[in-house]
Formats: sequence, C-alpha cells, structure tokens
Amino acid sequence: MQSWPTSLNRRSYLQSAAGFLGMVSLATLLEAEEKPGTELKPHFPAKAKNCIYIFLAGGTSQVDLFDPKTKLNDLHGKPVPASMVDGVRFAFTDPKKSFLMRSPFAFKKWGKCGAEISELLPHIADSADDIAIIRSMHHHAFAHAQAELFTLTGRDQAGHPTNGAWLSYGLGNSSQELPAYVTLVTGAAPVARSLTWGAGYLPASHAGVLFRNEGEPILNLGNMPGVSREARREQLDALAKLDQMQKERTGDQSIDARIANYELAFRMQRSAPELTDYRQESQATREAYGTQRSGDEGHFARNCLLARRLVERGVRFVSILHRKWDHHKDLNEFYPGVCREIDQPIGALLKDLKTRGLLDSTLVVFATEFGRTPFTENVAPGPHAGRDHHPFAYSQWVAGGGVRGGITLGSTDELGWKIEQDPVHLHDFHATLLHLFGFDHTRLTYLFRGLNHRLTDQGGKLVNSLLL
Repeated sequence: MQSWPTSLNRRSYLQSAAGFLGMVSLATLLEAEEKPGTELKPHFPAKAKNCIYIFLAGGTSQVDLFDPKTKLNDLHGKPVPASMVDGVRFAFTDPKKSFLMRSPFAFKKWGKCGAEISELLPHIADSADDIAIIRSMHHHAFAHAQAELFTLTGRDQAGHPTNGAWLSYGLGNSSQELPAYVTLVTGAAPVARSLTWGAGYLPASHAGVLFRNEGEPILNLGNMPGVSREARREQLDALAKLDQMQKERTGDQSIDARIANYELAFRMQRSAPELTDYRQESQATREAYGTQRSGDEGHFARNCLLARRLVERGVRFVSILHRKWDHHKDLNEFYPGVCREIDQPIGALLKDLKTRGLLDSTLVVFATEFGRTPFTENVAPGPHAGRDHHPFAYSQWVAGGGVRGGITLGSTDELGWKIEQDPVHLHDFHATLLHLFGFDHTRLTYLFRGLNHRLTDQGGKLVNSLLL
C-alpha cells in the first residue's frame, strides 16, 4: 500500500502540480515565496501598488463625522420609535431608556465636490476632492472583536488572514530589506490584538510585522554587544543548515518561512534604523504632520509619517491602528480630542503623498469596525451621553490608488439608521480593494485543508462606482 505524507499543504501540493502538469505559473509563485524582493504579477494591470490602511478601532460615529442628519436636530431628545428598533439586537442599549440625539458638532461643505464633513476634521476635509466617502457600509457583527476581524479578514472568527496578508501573498514583496506588511499601533491594540495583523492559514511570512516609530523599529533587531555582522552571518548560515535538516526530517514546510524571516531580519539591520531618523525630513514636513506633539498625538503623527516613508521604500501594506473610538458615553467631551489627534496627521499624509506623486499608486483607507446609533445609550441627551454599536449603516472613506475622488457613495435614512441607497457590504469592499490591486477576488485563493479559501469566501461584488 502506498504511504501518504502526513500533511499536504499548499507548497507541497503546488510543487507536485507544477512538476506533473507543467504549471509554470505555480512554480514561479513558489519560487517568489522563497525569495524576498520578488514581485508577483496580479491578474490584470492596476494603479494601486501600496496601501496605507488606517483602522480606527472602537467604531466611529457616522452621524458625527461623515453623514449629517438635520432631522436629528428636529427630533433631539425624543424617544426612540419602537418601529425603528423592533427585533434589533444591541450591545448595551435598552431603547426604552434611550433618546434620539443630534450631533453636537457642525458640518461644512468642502472642496469643489461639496462633500459634507464634520468641523472636527478640517485637515482631512481639505482633501475632499481626492476622497471617496462611503456612507452605506454595513455588516452583521456588533461586538468589537468579531467586527474587527470581519472588517480586516472577511470573517468574524479567528484564524483567517488579514487583508494585508492577502496582498502580501498575492503581490509578493517588492523590497529586499523590509517586510511586505508592516503594522503601526498608537496606544492600545484593537480588541482582537495580533489577529488584526495576522496571516491566519497563509504562510507566517505574510503576517504584519509590528514596528515602533521611534528608536529601533523592531526590538532586539540589532546584534548583541561584541557580535559582529560577519559573526552574525556565520550564525545564520549554520542555523539555516540545521533548519534544513529539520525540514527534511519532518517535512515541515513552515521552516522555509522561518529561514526567510531570519534572513530578512539580517538585511533589516542596515535599513530599519534609518526609517525613524526623521531628521531626513524637512522641518516643514515634520510640522505639517505634527510629529513634535507630545503623547499619543505625536505618536500617531509619527506613525503617519513613517507610513509614507515605508511605502516610499516599497512596503506593500502599512496598517495604522488607533483604538480610541468606543464612546458609549461622554462623546461630546472626547470627540474633539480624538479627532484632533488623527486629523492633522492624516490630512498631511494625503497632501504629502499627492505632492510626491505617490497618491495615484497608494490606496489610503480610513476604516472602522462599525458606526454608532443615532440615539443615546440609556440616558437623556446631555454632556455625558454616548452612542452604542451600529454595524447596519456606517461610513468610511478611501483615496488614491485608482479610486474616484470627490464622490459620496450611498445614503442612509433621515436619521442615519438604515441604508436607503447603494449599500456596500464589507465583502463588496474587500472585492473592490483586491480589484484596485489587480486581482479578481474570486481567483486569489489559497489551498488549506483541502479547500481553496479566499478573502471573499462569503461573497462580494465589485463597487464599480468607486473606480476611476
């Protein structure tokens, strides 16, 4: 009887398929996985080459930032209509104790397109003609961890690759000395922690690499005192031989990723320290981002500047994570501060990318896991009121990378509660994101446990109105 291997993962399957069927493209894919700096080819030509994905964890309020509702002004303080919330599940709200609440912040029209954006985001709004606002995002997950995972992986369960991992897997790494996927965090990480930059069932080399924005970007990247670069090279060569022996003995293909990561770390010892030397940037640039600010304001500003420096150097996907948006109470007090923290740096990032000719090839995404209710959470409107989770209708925006700027897509009802026109499900957004990078989302797959998986496993269609 034939003896079958104990495991057959994608690499071994493709190797046998390439040999048996002469599938040259598959063999090329295998080769590229093992050689950092090798770019792969998408399914069709695309404008987007890099992505800066800004994720505001906690759930931003659409009716306070991007979707003004004058009707809420008229109904402010009125009870929540029973017909509006009948059969709806909430995270914390009892609708009988809650009241409709207007936004305490004014909206203005910005740019030639006349986009309506909150007064709290003037720097972002300055680039309104480059931004496509989507007011009709929706999905089903109303708890933070599940909604974060759904937003970033297309599934509300752990174990699936993030969007950045999929692009790393599909496009390869165009840099010889930096990872394809880098993650930057201000303050606390999202509720789902490292799962929000993980590779899931993809090879570990496609996971996001967590960087710091000051000093050594990665802790313990440098050599120990007394260990020269030449000695480190000899150590890695010896370690690679031992790893290869272990791979031959066990058949564990993940060892390839381990060896590749060691080699990448060795090359990064030269390139990474230079990344956070912001003295290379002009004083005007640093001031535009606000890097001189203290605390988290300066930290987020440096993350935005570092993101631009990373995509300049070929990093494929940079995620900027900011978890300060879960305002069940005290919205009126906290929103001006958190908006000030992100507004100037993101506004500067958009202008900086455009000035340098990078915006056309860099997709910028401003995302969150869900919106907020247009009514209070169990209190009367007042200085301490907040809003509960609302995944059924919320807003986000995109810019650059083949996106049609200066448009507002979709609309909600007069209270910002339900979608009325052009709904965009998260699966649709994922399909469109992959399209912007040259992929048919139904064809970017990975064989795992006998099934071909993809980012849009559960569906998704292209949002053509977002495309140039």
